[in-house]
Amino acid sequence: MPAQEIGECGTVHDNQDAPGPGSSARERRSLDRPVLLSGSEPMEAEAMTTTRQLGKGGPTVSALGLGCMGMSGSYGRADDDESVVTIQAALDAGITLIDTGDFYGHGHNELLVGRALRGRGRDAAVLSVKFGGLRAPDGAFQGFDARPAATRNFLSYSLVRLGVDHIDIYRPARLDPTVPIEETVGAIAEQVEDGRVRYIGLSEVGAETIRRAAAVHPIVDLQIEYSVLSRGIENGILDVCRELGIAITAYGVLSRGLLAGEGPSGDPGDYRAHSPRFTGDNLARNLALVERLKPIAQRHGLSVGQLAIAWAAGRGDDIIPVVGMRTRARIAEALTAMEVTLTPADFTAIDAAVPPGSAAGGRYPEAMLALLDSER
Repeated sequence: MPAQEIGECGTVHDNQDAPGPGSSARERRSLDRPVLLSGSEPMEAEAMTTTRQLGKGGPTVSALGLGCMGMSGSYGRADDDESVVTIQAALDAGITLIDTGDFYGHGHNELLVGRALRGRGRDAAVLSVKFGGLRAPDGAFQGFDARPAATRNFLSYSLVRLGVDHIDIYRPARLDPTVPIEETVGAIAEQVEDGRVRYIGLSEVGAETIRRAAAVHPIVDLQIEYSVLSRGIENGILDVCRELGIAITAYGVLSRGLLAGEGPSGDPGDYRAHSPRFTGDNLARNLALVERLKPIAQRHGLSVGQLAIAWAAGRGDDIIPVVGMRTRARIAEALTAMEVTLTPADFTAIDAAVPPGSAAGGRYPEAMLALLDSER
């Protein structure tokens, strides 16, 4: 199976040129040397002070999270130094929730996050880490492994790469169909008791699995795709989470750049070239939906991408948008979006412009959708 993106961030994209001959999807730099903040672009929005609690007993986090997946090649070339400085600038701007995965870039992403955190107090960030995704050396997806022994193994490597003694929120990236969720959650619960993990989260699982997991140990959040174009959680999953006091950390808020009016970059590492919503006639149909949102965005002085962030943040205090940003320039844009409070009339207008289910193509290729417990 070709390499596919299995991560969790709606990305504020940057129009970067495709890499030249011999370039990799990432600009490789030393992950051991520091990055100087001189030359940082000034923030045009005030630092975030709004916070939200993850679940009934979870940590308090910034109302906006930073998704780091795009810093490790999923959308094409990214610069390591700029990525590190972007994470640091996000923390300085009050964005405390930092999301990564041990399989993003085969561990590269965790090394970036660890480098960005170096020299800061451990409490500067609330680290959300997904585990279990298996990748071949060429990046091809190999499945998931959430056995208790594998869970302990993945955790030990993440702690070293991140350079920390504990992870705040640890979650299986997907449901392993060969392992009862009770066993996986039980294995993480043991690490909570030992102090290596603070809280347990889930990702892309359905209502029944959520209930079973919560019966073993409190779950603070479900990380799942939620956007103007992807509203599947409204068909039962969101209700169960609210019943059980579980927050939603929403990824794909910008539909991987689609709601920012962007298509695949042309970079060979950009997985969107194989994503149904970006291929064939689907791309033109979806971009036409984006055009319908422009008048609503313009009334608030926003881009459509910013409107999409404001929409997700406005769906409830238990929903935290996790937005991918690969450069410092995108932080102010996201923070500006978070300052906007949409009205009931705005939500009605958005529903009329882009009715639920109107997106052309699935949010993942069929083979990937078939693996999602949340889609069953």
